[in-house]
Amino acid sequence: QVQLVESGGGLVQAGGSLRLSCAASGRTFSTYTMGWFRQAPGKERDFVAAISQRSISTISDSVKGRFTISIDNAKNTVYLQMNSLKPEDTAVYFCAASGTVPSSTSREYVYWGQGTQVTVSS
Repeated sequence: QVQLVESGGGLVQAGGSLRLSCAASGRTFSTYTMGWFRQAPGKERDFVAAISQRSISTISDSVKGRFTISIDNAKNTVYLQMNSLKPEDTAVYFCAASGTVPSSTSREYVYWGQGTQVTVSS
């Protein structure tokens, strides 16, 4: 089992920044790819970014150039730095762990956190 706890969400004005953190505990963190997904009200859960333990990453075109994913293996933590935020970035952001290579497919992720709310006001 892997437990994931997200933090860092909140309310921010358009153009602002937030950094989300996802702390992992339980089974060996170093064996997993970590991903971020988001879900807006009434919409499906969408891929945001993913990163392997060797820092090989993939990121959605919708946030490319504004969001950055990083990983700190010593702290068992993955981060999502979000800059130039837009109202359309408003969603609950979920952290997830996968046993495969970085993927945008949610069904490949085995463990999920509870999510953290990000609200961007215009």
